[in-house]
Amino acid sequence: MGPKARMTNHKPKNMKLLQEKLSKYTAPQEAMAAGVYPYFRAISSEQDPEVIINGRKVLMFGSNCYTGLVNDPRIKEAAIEATRKYGTGCAGSPFLNGTLDLHKKLEARIAEYIGKEDVMIYSTGFGVNLGVVSTLTGREDYIIWDEQDHASIIEGRRLSFSKSLKYKHNDMASLEKQLQQCDPDKVKLIVTDGVFSMEGDVANLPEIVRLAKQYNASVMVDEAHAIGVFGKGGRGVCDHFGVTADVDLVMGTFSKSFASLGGFIATDKEITNFLRHHSRSYIFTASITPASTAAALKAIDIMEAEPELQENLWKLTNMALEGFRSRGFEIGNTSTPIIPLYIRDNFKTFAITSELLEEGIFVNPVVSPAVAPQDTLIRFSLMATHTPEQVEYALDKISKVFRKHGIIA
Repeated sequence: MGPKARMTNHKPKNMKLLQEKLSKYTAPQEAMAAGVYPYFRAISSEQDPEVIINGRKVLMFGSNCYTGLVNDPRIKEAAIEATRKYGTGCAGSPFLNGTLDLHKKLEARIAEYIGKEDVMIYSTGFGVNLGVVSTLTGREDYIIWDEQDHASIIEGRRLSFSKSLKYKHNDMASLEKQLQQCDPDKVKLIVTDGVFSMEGDVANLPEIVRLAKQYNASVMVDEAHAIGVFGKGGRGVCDHFGVTADVDLVMGTFSKSFASLGGFIATDKEITNFLRHHSRSYIFTASITPASTAAALKAIDIMEAEPELQENLWKLTNMALEGFRSRGFEIGNTSTPIIPLYIRDNFKTFAITSELLEEGIFVNPVVSPAVAPQDTLIRFSLMATHTPEQVEYALDKISKVFRKHGIIA
């Protein structure tokens, strides 16, 4: 038997071992059999406050587009015009053939908008955190991160060769304790979400900045869930707290308030110069499409020109926060349009999510391993384009289902 024949015989055996190993993962099938599987629910309409699922109109309270601009006709027209001029894609990374003059225009616009010297655009927000956090610090340096940081920050930290120190969620005493463990002569990068994506609470940036100055550390803030929500013109929590100049790196994504796809890092030119030539998720990923670029550009213009979007978002947020609290819901420390409704049981979280969809309310379940089993929740999120009537309707329907399951009195 020749080498070729031996290889052919071995391949099915290896594939069988892989399939046997993975076939032990049956959690999705079990949820489907119980009729409570809550993922991949196909939407057959635009992503507006009201969407269509299985031919039915459903109120969308699971979107991350806090500005509600994802279906704005001006943004759609900008995307269409860019596609007409540049085509549907760039067929290469920004490092080689994938840089358009439109990309450079967006980078300059974001730098002015955020208030930083330079900006780099990545193909996704996940790619920003992956490529920045994994690249900036060396073997003798430190990455210090909040235990509730987004998964993309966690993955970037895992890829880095630096020493990794975790501090308790939004606990400044815990952060200082970790800083005290660091060699004072080595680079220390504190990485935190600005608004935490599941809990909806806000990072204590003034204190983080103070500690960073005291211990000669650098700070990176993920503004993914804060842009469009906090700050003048929706610039985020760094602007809200007046600490933009003291934060070394500001990260953002286009897939939420910018109503597009992609992400950016805003910082100084020394840092971008290094990242442009070392960050793998930037160098080895194709550039964002012309349509996505133009959509993000138009979204910035609208956010700056129409503060009433942000004002309406906060009116709805305060209404919903008060409504859930007065009805006895456990919502943690949130003070944002992200409202966690704690259930603390995996199966009940799935069941309630499915029942709410039947009631015409789309929300997202958050279960282990995304959170600890005792912290499972439903994530309720608002858009500036919701109406008070829609929020009140959702409050009533969610209360009805939660009472049925004994979560609230």
